[in-house]
Amino acid sequence: MQQPISSKKREIAFYEKKAKPAQDGKVSRPPKEERKRYLRQYAAWLWPYRWAMAAVLTLALIVAALDMAWPLAIMLAVNLVAGSVHQAVLGRMIRLAVAAIAVLVTKQTLDSLRSYRVALLNARVVFTLRRRLYERLLSLPLGELGEMKSGGIVSRLSGDVESVSGLVQMAIISPSVAIIRVVLTISILVYLSWRLALITLFVMPALGLASYLWLRKVRPIYRSIREDYSHIDSRVNETFGGIRVVRAFRREMREQKNYALGHHTVIRKMLHATRVELVLEAVWGLLIPVTTLLLVFYGGMQVRAGHATLGGIFAFQIYGVLLLQPIWQIVQSVSQTQKSLAAMERIFGVLEMPEDKPDLPNAVWASSHVREIRFEQVDFEYRPGVSVIKDFSLTVPGGSTVALVGPSGAGKTTVTDLVARFYDPTRGAIYLNGVDLRTIKLESYRNLLAVVQQDTFLFDGTVRENIAYGRRSASDELVIDAARRANADGFILQLPQGYDTLIGERGFKLSGGQRQRLTIARAMLADPAVLILDEATSNLDTESEQLIQGALDDLLANRTTFVIAHRLSTITHANLIVVMENGRIVETGRHLELMERRGLYYEMVERQRRSMGVLSDPQSSISLKSA
Repeated sequence: MQQPISSKKREIAFYEKKAKPAQDGKVSRPPKEERKRYLRQYAAWLWPYRWAMAAVLTLALIVAALDMAWPLAIMLAVNLVAGSVHQAVLGRMIRLAVAAIAVLVTKQTLDSLRSYRVALLNARVVFTLRRRLYERLLSLPLGELGEMKSGGIVSRLSGDVESVSGLVQMAIISPSVAIIRVVLTISILVYLSWRLALITLFVMPALGLASYLWLRKVRPIYRSIREDYSHIDSRVNETFGGIRVVRAFRREMREQKNYALGHHTVIRKMLHATRVELVLEAVWGLLIPVTTLLLVFYGGMQVRAGHATLGGIFAFQIYGVLLLQPIWQIVQSVSQTQKSLAAMERIFGVLEMPEDKPDLPNAVWASSHVREIRFEQVDFEYRPGVSVIKDFSLTVPGGSTVALVGPSGAGKTTVTDLVARFYDPTRGAIYLNGVDLRTIKLESYRNLLAVVQQDTFLFDGTVRENIAYGRRSASDELVIDAARRANADGFILQLPQGYDTLIGERGFKLSGGQRQRLTIARAMLADPAVLILDEATSNLDTESEQLIQGALDDLLANRTTFVIAHRLSTITHANLIVVMENGRIVETGRHLELMERRGLYYEMVERQRRSMGVLSDPQSSISLKSA
C-alpha cells in the first residue's frame, strides 16, 4: 500500500509542477519592428536633453583620453630605469611621476563630474517619464485600468520606470565612450607592437559576438519577470483590500501558496537568467589572466629579440587590461539594457494606449445651467454583443429628482455611469440641453457633477482634506458648514484632532456610516448642478438617515439628481421613479401612481413589506432590494 504524502511534500510537489523556469527562458517577445518603434519613441523622449547628453559625452571622451595617457608615463619611466643609472634620471622620473599623478587627479575629477551629470540627467528623464505615465494612466478608459489592475499600475510607475532610469547611461553614453576607448587603445597597441596587438585582438571579436548572442536570451526572461511581479502586486493589493473576506472564508493558506508560487516562479526565472550571465562572467574572468600571461611570455621573447622595450611591455599589459574594460563595458551595457528595454516596452505600451474620451476638435463648453438631460434610444455594451442597457429613452427636466429602482443587475448603476460619462453609449445618445455629451469638453461637463456611491471611498488624509476634495479652495467655514448639513460635525469634533484627524487608507478608522456622511458632506461642498446618489444612505442606520434627510432634501433642491436607492424614505418624493428590468424601462411615474398600477414596482414594495413584516403605510422607510 502506498504511503500517504505529507503536507510539506504535497506543497513541494505542487510548486515543482506549476513553477517552471519559463521554458528555459523561451518567453514571448514583441516583434522586431515594435521594439524598434519603442526605441525611436525613447529617442524622441531624450531629444530635449540632447545638449545635456552632449556635455556628458564630451566629459566622458576627455576622461577616456586622459586614461590613455598615464600608461605612457609608466613606459617612459621603466625605459629610463632600464636604460640608464645616471643621477639625472631621478629628476626626469620625478617629473614623470608628477605628470602622471596630475593626469590621474584630473581624470578622476572630471569622471566624478560626469557621473553627477549623468545622475542629474537620469533624474530629469525619469521624472518626466513618470509624470507623463501617471497622466496617461489617469486618463485611460476604466476598462483598460481594470485589466491592468492596481498592482500592475504601481509596478509600471515604480519598478518599470526605475529600470529605465539607467538606460541613458547604459544604452547610449557607456557604449559610445567604450567604442571610442577601444579604437584609441587598439591604435596605441598597434603603434607599440603590432605583433603583440594581434595576440590581444585575436579573441576579442569572437568573444564580443558570442557575448551579444548569449545575452539576447536574457531580455525576454526579464520582461517575463516584470510581468510576473505585476501580477503578484495585483494579487497582494486584492488580498489586503479584501482581508476581511480572506479571513472570514479561511483562505489565508491559499493566498500564502499563491504568493509563494508567484515568487517561486520569479526566482526560477531569475536563476536561469543569472546562469546565462555567470557563464559570460566566468569566461571574462579567465580571459584577463590568460591574456596577461601570453603578453608576458611573448613580450619577453620580443624584448630579447630587440623588437620591443621593457617599458613597452609594461605599457602593453596595462593597455591590454584597458582594452578589456571597454569591451566588457559594452557587454555589460547590453546585459543591463535588456532589463531596461523590457521595462521600457511596458511603459511605452501604456503611453500608446488611447486616451479615454478625448475632446473632439469642435467640442464646446458645458452650460452651467442644466435645463434638460435626455436619453435617446441608448444602448450600452461592456462586451460586444452583450447589451446591458437596451433602448433607454428618458427626458429628465433640469432641477428634478429621478429615482432608478429595479432588481439587481437591471442596469441602474450603468445608467448613472453613462450620465457621468464614465462610459459612452454604444448606440444612441445622451443630450445636455440638446447638445450631445460627446461633443462637450469632458472637463467642463465633469465640473457640473458630484457622485456619492454606496462603496464609499475616502483618501488617506485628514477629514478636512476629504470633505474639500472636490473644492480645494473652500474655506474652513464652508467645510464645517457642509459637515454640519451632512450631520457629520458631531462625530468629527469627537475625533482626536477634529477636522485635522488622519482617517487612514479608505477611511478605515471610521465606521461605515461615518464614512458615508463624509462623502455626502463632500458632495454638498462641491455644490454640483448634476448629482448622482448611488445608494448614498445604505450604510447609515435609521436614526442617522432621519437626521440627514433634511440635509439631503436641501442638497437635492434645484439640482438635477439621479438617485439609486433601496429605501422609500429617499425616493417617495422623487419627481420621477424609473423602474428598470434587464436594462429596459418597464415603468415610470411617481410613487403613488406606480403603487396604483400594481406593476413591478408594486410587487417589489409588497414583497419587501412582507419580508419585513410591514403591512401598511406605503410611505414607510423600507428596503426596495429585490428578494
